[in-house]
Amino acid sequence: MAETRTGEVTFKGDPVTLVGPKLKAGQKAPDFKCVGAGLAVITLADTAGKARLFNVVPSLDTPVCSIQTKRFAEEMKAIGDKAMAYTFSLDLPFAMARFCTASAIDNLKNVSDVHNQSFGKNYGVLIEGLPIPLLARAVLVLDPSDKITYIEIVPEIAQEPDYAPALAALKAAAGL
Repeated sequence: MAETRTGEVTFKGDPVTLVGPKLKAGQKAPDFKCVGAGLAVITLADTAGKARLFNVVPSLDTPVCSIQTKRFAEEMKAIGDKAMAYTFSLDLPFAMARFCTASAIDNLKNVSDVHNQSFGKNYGVLIEGLPIPLLARAVLVLDPSDKITYIEIVPEIAQEPDYAPALAALKAAAGL
């Protein structure tokens, strides 16, 4: 039975239960098995090599997730190839690709956790008890050695994350 946590996050004011551990900065990032473009299986090792921003959203087809993803895409332009950024959600890879094409986003790679929710479970952001599974809104920064250097699980899913500390952590992890 997976660990669950209640009271950490609300969805439109109502508490929700998160499945998985409460990760902290300094820990090694857990592995996952998700799906990317062309239905390719993606694991943590497939993201390795640089500092990484993990932009975690419930669904790109919602306003706050759209704002968050577009903001990180814009901010990544200044960072260039010094770091990588990935958007994780339970959206199908096709819907994620459509969103990025329509929004002219080409500097965030899409990672769908629809395969087995291993990202959500291993990173402690899978919401339990909703009519459909969703990931809680979160931002993580990993250094090139897969150490988590920053994590924010946004306390209210309908609110945006705190961009400044996440971006500062990404720049630090990238040596900028």
